[in-house]
Amino acid sequence: MADTTTKSLRVVVVTPERAVLDEPADGVVLPMFDGERGVLAGHAPFVGQLGPGELRIKAGGATKRFFIDGGFAQVTGSVVNVLTAKAIGSDKLTTESVTSARTAAEALPVTNAVQRENREKAIARAQGMAKVAAKNAAN
Repeated sequence: MADTTTKSLRVVVVTPERAVLDEPADGVVLPMFDGERGVLAGHAPFVGQLGPGELRIKAGGATKRFFIDGGFAQVTGSVVNVLTAKAIGSDKLTTESVTSARTAAEALPVTNAVQRENREKAIARAQGMAKVAAKNAAN
């Protein structure tokens, strides 16, 4: 049964290189492989597969946005652990970095099904980065 007495979450985002974030939050929206999933304090425990997209962390009326490149999320008690290959803060996503990612993705060779799938995934990552960057620019 979920712990409903806790009013906030602790969010931990980890990549292979470093711990990107470890701080309290009011709520989190995770980009699951099949859609978004919101997590508030007292949420039932789960482990799920993340897709590339926007991770939103809400705390004290402010929202932090990150592009994450898939991975896994684990919710236990009042802790949300995000394990991902890449986490880029929206403030670090520039028009140039997004354009570069899209150009590199579109330049990937497509001579077989595996390469076609890799190219499609790279383009989806670049589109996810563009969405996060656009939301940051709007704020």
